[in-house]
Amino acid sequence: MGQTVFDKLGGFSAVSNIVMEFYEQVLDSDIVGDFFENTDMNKQIDHQTKFISSLLGGPASYTNEQLRKVHSHLHIMPEHFEEILILLDRALEKNDVNAEDRQFVADEMESRRMFILEH
Repeated sequence: MGQTVFDKLGGFSAVSNIVMEFYEQVLDSDIVGDFFENTDMNKQIDHQTKFISSLLGGPASYTNEQLRKVHSHLHIMPEHFEEILILLDRALEKNDVNAEDRQFVADEMESRRMFILEH
């Protein structure tokens, strides 16, 4: 079996650094920052680290139904999702993730769009 992107990047520690960078940008964003106003960011960063790890082939996993349930009340629109994709890509790039692996992450996120957006 080939090495996962999760392993290639360095496991949870590397993903945690990426997620921390990601949320620094998210909290400054005029488009999505307000979603996190009353959020326990330590808990959020922990969940997001596990989620991103799962996208990269790591040991954590989230079902599509779990994604739908946790996002259903947030009224996430396409422009919010697009901003998240941009900010996540920037965080990956800032952490020296190559273009191929960044595209892999974007594709994995994109495949879950329908479970995150408001219906």
